[in-house]
Amino acid sequence: MTGFIWHLVLHLVVPTLIAWFFFQDNFKQAALIMFSAILIDVDHLWADPIVDPTRCSVGFHVLHSYWLIPVYVLLSFWPKTRLLGLGLVIHIILDWLECL
Repeated sequence: MTGFIWHLVLHLVVPTLIAWFFFQDNFKQAALIMFSAILIDVDHLWADPIVDPTRCSVGFHVLHSYWLIPVYVLLSFWPKTRLLGLGLVIHIILDWLECL
């Protein structure tokens, strides 16, 4: 379970650091928008069991599908969706790192 807690902590710490270093003018807003990317974990609710520490979420859950990853990357290029896109890309990378 401690691995799961660290995983959740990283989903908050990494976007906070990115917001702090790259978006200092709007730090709070940038961090909150990137935090919102955790909402893609709603797709875990459709899995049985909801949380399985041995399962790689990337490629398994609907919103973690391989075909959506380029969409998340593209979102990070447009100013209006940049922060959400970055949050989604960070989320996928952190989930993928846990698969290794």
